[in-house]
Amino acid sequence: MAKEKTSFSVRSKIWIEDVEGNVVFGLGRYRMLEVIGRLGSMNAAARELRMSYRAVWIRIRTSEKRIGKTLVSRQGKGSQLTPFAEDLMKQFKRLQSIVEAESNDVYESLISDHLNLVSFQKIKK
Repeated sequence: MAKEKTSFSVRSKIWIEDVEGNVVFGLGRYRMLEVIGRLGSMNAAARELRMSYRAVWIRIRTSEKRIGKTLVSRQGKGSQLTPFAEDLMKQFKRLQSIVEAESNDVYESLISDHLNLVSFQKIKK
């Protein structure tokens, strides 16, 4: 009987915390900045993200305070990302890609065959 492959995958979330365990930056903040950058408006970003303006504003300002750098600046009636925010997003995306790739490699080399063997044994019963 041929070994049947079961589809499992590894998932992980990463975020950056300060020494007190407070979130500084993660995928949620990344998405907020991405939408603000695309739409040029924190208010429009809040609508697209289905969040209140206040919720978006507080999270962005909290991250700015914890990082010590401005992420979003006013541009007339709109908002724009600072060069620091754009660089932070780029580096966070790179970190996330590295963590995902390494997680996938470790999963494939250490865990995948074990899980598939267990699943195969359950199917045989």
